[in-house]
Amino acid sequence: MNSAQMGEQRSVSAILNMLGLLGISLILTVAFTYQLALGELPCPLCLLQRAGFIAIGMGFLFNMRLGERPSHYAMILIASLVTGFIAMRQVSLHLAPGDPGYGSALFGLHFYTWALIAAVAIICYVALAFVLKDAIGKREGDAPLTGLASNAVFAIFALLVAANFLSTVLECGAGQCDDNPVRYLLLR
Repeated sequence: MNSAQMGEQRSVSAILNMLGLLGISLILTVAFTYQLALGELPCPLCLLQRAGFIAIGMGFLFNMRLGERPSHYAMILIASLVTGFIAMRQVSLHLAPGDPGYGSALFGLHFYTWALIAAVAIICYVALAFVLKDAIGKREGDAPLTGLASNAVFAIFALLVAANFLSTVLECGAGQCDDNPVRYLLLR
């Protein structure tokens, strides 16, 4: 494989991992915006879904910072499956006729439904990344991604993780979160 092909593969893989991390950051931003702007505190299952998206984002981040590895993609896929199962559980809780669901809707669907759709989409996204990587050609030991763009994506994700952690501590304290939270436990 010549150096032009290796550079093309690195750029395609790097772009896909950065887009994946940006997508996760967008999901966390939308959920956090609804929490802050509309005062909709996340329920325990919602918090687990956010943790799942953070784990997915960590897989993309590891690919960017440490170089692409099958174990990083495995982390993304496992976290997507777990997040999807948690979202399916919450969807199933609100299937009863007349159940309004939990929280407000975005484009007609509740966030837990979007979480299920996103988890399935991420699995498909990783499969597409594998197909593109294979079509371009395999390369062992992909180098970590450095530069202004990757640093900015990393900073955005890190800020969102820290903000979600802080809001979860404020909401739940050191104990179990309320099933239907209406205010922050530590701000009473």
